[in-house]
Amino acid sequence: MKFWITAKRVLFQGFFKIEELTIDHEAFSGERLQNVRREVFKRGEAVGVLLMDRTSRELIMVEQFRVGAAVAGEENPWLLELVAGIVEPGETLEDVASRECFEETGCTPFELFPIHSYWSSPGGSDEKIHLYGAYTDASDALEHAGLESEHEDIRVVKVSWERAFEWLQAGKLNNAMTLIGIQWLMLNSSHLIAENRGKV
Repeated sequence: MKFWITAKRVLFQGFFKIEELTIDHEAFSGERLQNVRREVFKRGEAVGVLLMDRTSRELIMVEQFRVGAAVAGEENPWLLELVAGIVEPGETLEDVASRECFEETGCTPFELFPIHSYWSSPGGSDEKIHLYGAYTDASDALEHAGLESEHEDIRVVKVSWERAFEWLQAGKLNNAMTLIGIQWLMLNSSHLIAENRGKV
């Protein structure tokens, strides 16, 4: 099936951009829908990292204030999340993963591997998330981190895999990237532990 962007205008340009698009596209009926207007929040690509210490079986997570949760009425808008960051021009996904791990936790990943890529909210945003797994030494983790230039105020949280699984099942984790990452870890933890033992 095909689509055609027939008009485009910028509604807002700040750190992010909002565009209004006028689109024609083929319909499942075989007809052509015309002059469909949609607003798109332009965020681009981002990288998330499930940062793990396989020896201590700990995750390194981050907790920070999230304005979207705040304005939506979330009782506690300080969310527990995975390390994440936006892909800047000229950066590879692996560059972003390594940079964000160090900036947000103080840890350096010594092995990175892709887990999954997905659209975070395709009904209204072009953001695509690339989720990676990474191994590190949890003892390098800072207590607080973040870039002052970006007004980041991050609390670094070290948690056992088992406690993270409990948080997941209790509904304490409430953002998509973190849910996907920890569900992946639940499915693969036995394999990761056995693989780590094999390297000793």
